[in-house]
This record gives sequence, structure tokens and C-alpha cells, in this order.
Amino acid sequence: MRNLEANRISLLAMFGARLIRREKSGPSHERPLYSTAMLNLDSLNPQQRLAVETTNGPVLILAGAGTGKTRVITYRIACMIEQGVAPGNILGVTFTNKAAREMQERVNQLVPKTRSAKRGTRNEVSGARPPPFDSRPAVCTFHSLCVRILRQHIEKLGYKRNFVIYDESEQLGVIKKILSQISAKGEKTDPAAILALLSRYRNQVGQASNLSPFPGTERLGTGRMPVPLFGDSSVAAMAEHVRSRYETTLRGCNAVDFDDLILLTLRLFDAHPDALAACRAKYRYAMVDEYQDTNAAQFRLVHALTREHRNLCVVGDDDQSIYGWRGAEITNLLDMEKHYPEVKVIKLEQNYRSTNIILSAANAVIRNNLRRRGKQLWSAKGQGTKIILHTFENEEAEARTIVEEIEFMRQARRIPWSQQAILFRTNIQSRPLETALRQTGVRYHLVGGQSFFDRREVRDFLAYLKVFLNPNDDVSLLRIANVPARGLSDVTMERLLSASQERKCSVFAAMKNPAVQATFQAKARGSIEGFVAFIGRTRSQLTEVSRRREDPDLSSVPVPTAPGPNGSLRQRSPSPRPRRIFSFAETASAAPGEGEPIEAAWPASSSRSRFRSTDTHVGAHEAGEAGALQSWAQRFLTEIGYLDELRRSEKDAEAAESRVRNLRDLAASMDGNVSLAPVERLESFLEELTLDSDREEEKEDAGDAVTLITMHSCKGLEFPHVYIVGLEDGLLPHSRSKAEGTFDEERRLFYVAITRAKQTLAISHCTGRKKYGQLAPCHPSPFLKELPAELVEHANERSKEPVTQDAGKDLFATIRSALE
Repeated sequence: MRNLEANRISLLAMFGARLIRREKSGPSHERPLYSTAMLNLDSLNPQQRLAVETTNGPVLILAGAGTGKTRVITYRIACMIEQGVAPGNILGVTFTNKAAREMQERVNQLVPKTRSAKRGTRNEVSGARPPPFDSRPAVCTFHSLCVRILRQHIEKLGYKRNFVIYDESEQLGVIKKILSQISAKGEKTDPAAILALLSRYRNQVGQASNLSPFPGTERLGTGRMPVPLFGDSSVAAMAEHVRSRYETTLRGCNAVDFDDLILLTLRLFDAHPDALAACRAKYRYAMVDEYQDTNAAQFRLVHALTREHRNLCVVGDDDQSIYGWRGAEITNLLDMEKHYPEVKVIKLEQNYRSTNIILSAANAVIRNNLRRRGKQLWSAKGQGTKIILHTFENEEAEARTIVEEIEFMRQARRIPWSQQAILFRTNIQSRPLETALRQTGVRYHLVGGQSFFDRREVRDFLAYLKVFLNPNDDVSLLRIANVPARGLSDVTMERLLSASQERKCSVFAAMKNPAVQATFQAKARGSIEGFVAFIGRTRSQLTEVSRRREDPDLSSVPVPTAPGPNGSLRQRSPSPRPRRIFSFAETASAAPGEGEPIEAAWPASSSRSRFRSTDTHVGAHEAGEAGALQSWAQRFLTEIGYLDELRRSEKDAEAAESRVRNLRDLAASMDGNVSLAPVERLESFLEELTLDSDREEEKEDAGDAVTLITMHSCKGLEFPHVYIVGLEDGLLPHSRSKAEGTFDEERRLFYVAITRAKQTLAISHCTGRKKYGQLAPCHPSPFLKELPAELVEHANERSKEPVTQDAGKDLFATIRSALE
């Protein structure tokens, strides 16, 4: 998203000087004008109309979910124009370019432009004379607004007007260079972690080094980065060292980043009151959307622009404030009266999206948050059906039953997949759902996170498996040759690739060639030899697992097996390949509880050589049994130090352990059918994944797909039929919420999820969830108790027992049979 914004802003920069010259030379004689024909407000409800017609002074519009917020904003802009406010004096600020474009288009529809004649002629529609200012309201993002301001005034801060804007990749490049200069030998620091820390600090806590606070906003403070809030001490300390060098580097390049756009504008206003006065004179009426999501720097910007004329309208909903983790400050909305005592508060409570049962449930839940502005959503759409509550024995049963219900809705009720959505708290919960959807042939689209099969560690792991089966797979080998780093640099691999092309052989064959090895220095040659030995040794381990399955009495000494004619291990058994051979959802695990070491299942590798020999003795009882391939996979991942590398590469420890769990769950799924020889089992596993990936691409092209989405990503969206899964204590609310003081935000997240549903809502929790391969007990989310009993129907009311996976299979097999 930042790259898209950077491209858009760069285009604006390209024409910035030209626009400024035009302003200096006077307005154009030919200009489009807005019509001031009578605006029809009859389609608005009373509260919407009040919000639209209240155009002077500070206004807080509390817009509940689905209450027509965008409609009110656009009508309000149109109403101000009709009342005689010059369009160029109107500023509308949103968080996305998409929202800005949508608002501008709606304004154009409500108040059409004329193809007016010359300046000073009357409007062709209304007869009124054209306004003396720009004929277009400024509807844009915070960053775009600041670019407009800085293009005119940044020279006052010592920059050139043609400054460039660095996107995230360019920012990371600068930080990497700085780290290489200041880090101790062998010290590793994640540049992304440093960048995230710098950004959040500069936006939330303070300002760039010499930026003083505005009167009335001293609460932002200055000083060193607060370690408890922003991360561990080592990263915070390194960020302190990087910050000044980073800002100096950008300044030397006449470059700014996204944070600078706002912070430099604030510095400009502080140091040059004339620039602030010019902006205040231009933007005499300001509107800010999603005000509950503004951070400290954005608050200061809005406050600076509107403090004098006080024509500020903010639109937001404190009950939907769910982005505190990225710097949003709900107090900006809650404390509006502190900064604007005369503010008029208008509540939009009529919902145009959901049924009253859904809204009553949402109202009941959010009522438990103590510090909030009260609202009571209601709808004219009728009561609707009760909320369905499912209780499952584990996440596999949950996923399977919900997917079967989705398919039943499509087959029996003709409800397309695209009208159904599954919501969850964290991306890790998508694994069993994705598996169930794939196995059932239901198209799906994952929003707000990568597909499980597109995640870096999963792709790395699958590439390793492909190389072990066929080392001549150059694409897979080039991906993992130096993952984790083992001295096979890009230069080394490029030379090996060239050598393979000259000899018309695979890269692996070139690596084994003594003549090719001799062309490298001793260090690189040792790395090449070590990698070749590792591949051969691990292939032998895999082969022996298969040999032991066929003959348990074989000696435990491994016997290398010669590769096939193409280098692949072909030990196909006569067993027919089953249609489905895996279900990694059956081993999916939830986030570990506090203090539970992931090493209990996947121990970290030691500091010994990554190419050290491992114990290849495999007991006869392991041969062909479930877990044989998983054990083998754990062995080679530990040997190469991949798990350690995953932990080091992630700035967040929980995210790192989540990646390790992804590998464990995927490895466990390789043993799905123990009737096959392990090599054949592995080949079938990879083949099945490839076929599923191809089908998934075809499904997305079809346009009809179930939506999988996190609760954070679903804000602003709506779906006719919604399923909310994983409503367990520790998932929602998250296990860290009480310690971090974000319990109320977790409740708001549940509120947002509930209010996405238009017609039906089903919610579920599990009595157990697998951790480290073992079923651990789970407790229902405390938020479930806040739902009024009369609004909820228990799906398993008759049995009073959790729905089991087998019971769900039998039930929907019967339904499917009837439908067929």
C-alpha cells in the first residue's frame, strides 16, 4: 500500500511546480464550476440531515457501523457548496486514496460541474457567480495533503522543492546501510524492526528531533524511545543509534519518507507561522473521516489547521477503534470536548446493513466497555434470524462443519460462495479452514494475510523437499541454496549457474563437479562441498526410511541409494495413489500459552556446524508409521539451523514461533497415508499441493469465492452471511490483552466482526485445540456470556454435546447424497 501511495504522490510531485506557477500567475480563465442547484436531502434520515446541515463550528458525527457515513460526508460537502462556501476552502481527509476518490466522485454527482465560460460569468445552472477560489474541494489522504503544503513551503526548512519520497523498500535500504556501518561484527538486527520502531515512535510519542509541541499538545512529549512500549531494549537501543543517521541520510538526499511528510509539515507550521496562516486561510472547513484511527501526529496536524476558524467536522466511531497497536489514539475522539468545548455531537444510529437481532447482539457486547460514547444501533430491516452458536471438539471439526455448511447454503439455498465470509482473530487460524475448503473443492479468497501455502517458510520447506526428491530441480535449489546462509552467496550461485549452462547440466551437477569446485576459493569451495554432502546425506536418510518400511530387519547402517536417471529417487510401490493423502489441519495448533516452549515439539538447533553428521539410525518400528517423515523433516531442519534462522529473522517472538508451528504442522501432514512408502508418500504430497494450487488460481479467476479474513481486515466491509470462528479465551480476547491493557479493544474487535453480517451470523468455539500435537482444553470467550440468551440458538441444543468431526462428516455426507 505504501508503494502505491508513493507512486501516486510522485505523480503529484511531478506536476507540483507547474501548479504552483499557475497559482502565482493567477487563476485560469477557463475553469470547471460546481452547480449550486438545490440539493435534495429528502433521502436522508433526520440525524443524517442534521449532520449534513450543521456546517459551522466543531462537529462530532458518531457514525455507527452501517449508518451511511460516506453518504453523510459527501452530502455535507455538497451542502456547504450550496450554502456558498468556496469549494477550494473545503478540506476532506481520509485514510485511503480509494475512499478519497469515492467521496470526490459522489460530490461530483451531487453537485455537477458546469463547462463554464470565463471567470466572472454566471453559473449556467443556477445563475450564481462563480466562487473566487478553486472550484474543487481537496479530498485526499493525510500524506497527500502534506505533499501539497510542502511543495509550496518546504524551501523554508532547507529542502529543495523537488524532494523525493522514499517508500518502504528504499527506507529499508538506508537502514541496512547504516546498520552495516555501526553494528558490531556478527551482530544481527532486523532492519524492518528498526523501521517499525522509528515510525511508531515518531508518529505516536514525539516528533523529529527538534520539533517542539504545539500549545495544548504537550502530552505527546519528547525524549528517548520508551522501551516497554515499543520493544526489547536491544532493538530500542539500536534504533536510538540509527535515528539521527537515518534522518541525516535522507536530508542529504533531499528525500523524505511517509512519516516526514506529516512531521515536516508540523515543523513548518511551528517555525513559520505565515505558512500556517496561509493554510488556515485556504482550508476554512475541514472534515476528517475515521477520526478514531488518527495518531498523535495526525491529531496535531488537524488541530493546527482548525484551531483558529474551528470549522472542524470529525466523523468516527469509538466502538470501532481497533488499531491501537499501530498508534491510533481513541482519546482523540473521546476527548473532543477538551479541545473544542463548543462541539456539537450528532449520533447516527439507524443501521442500513444488518437485522435487529445482529445489532442487538452488538449493542449488548459493546455496552460492557466503560469509557465510550453511548450509541444504540437499530434497523428497519426487521428482526431476522437468531445467531447460531456452535461448540466443536477441535478446530478440524469446526473447519469441516463450517465448510460443509457453506456448501449446503450454496447447493440448497442457492447462496453463492461470494456472499459468505469466515472471520477469525489471527492469520494462523486460517490453516484448518484452508485445508477443509481445498478438500471440499470450495473456492476461497484469503484477505488480510498470505495464503498458508504462499508463506516464506512454507515455500522454503517445499523447495527443500523437491530438491531432496530431485536435486536437478534448479528453481527449487536456487531458492534454498543459501537459506539459511551457508556461504553460498549470490555471486557464488551466479557462477555455478553459468557453469551449469556452459556444461549443459543442472546446478547441482555443476556443484558436484571437481573441475567447477576448483575454480572457487577455499572458503566458497568448502561451502559448496558441504551443501552437496548435506543433500546426499539427507536423501540417504529418506531412502532408508523407505527401505526399513519394506524390510524392518535391515541393519541400522544407512545404505546410500543411487539416484534414478534424472537424479530423482524413484522407489514407487505398486500401491495406487489415493485421491487425498493429507490433512495438515489435523495437526494444526493454536498459539501457545504463555511460558509454553515451542521447543517441546521442535527443538532449536545447536551452534555446531550446519553440515554436521546426524544420527541416521532409524528404528524399525518407525518405518512406514505416522510420524516417520515428520521426524526426518525435523532432523534436517534442525541440522541446517533453519528454525534458529526463522527465530532470528522475526522482530516479534510470537510471529517467529508461529512460523515454526507452520513448518511442524506441514511436516506432520506428510504422513497422511501410512500405506504408502515414505518416498512415494512425499511425492504424492507435493503433487497434491501443486494440483490444489492450480485449482485455487482457477477458482479466484471465477470470481465466486468464500472470503477468509481477519477481524482487523474486515472493518469497512459487509457480507450477507458471516461465520466467526475461534471464540475462545486466549484467542479473542487475545492472551496478551489483559497485560497490555487492550481488553476493551478486543471487545471492540468482536463488535466490528458482528456488525459485518447483514442477514445471518454463526459463531463458534472449540472445547479443545491442538498444541504441540496434543489436544489442549479451551474455554469459551468471556464475550460469549455478554450475548443475550434470547438472541442465540445453540446448534447442538438437543445433544448438549460438542459437535464432533465424525458426526459432522456423517451429517453432511447424508445431505450431499440427497442433493446429488
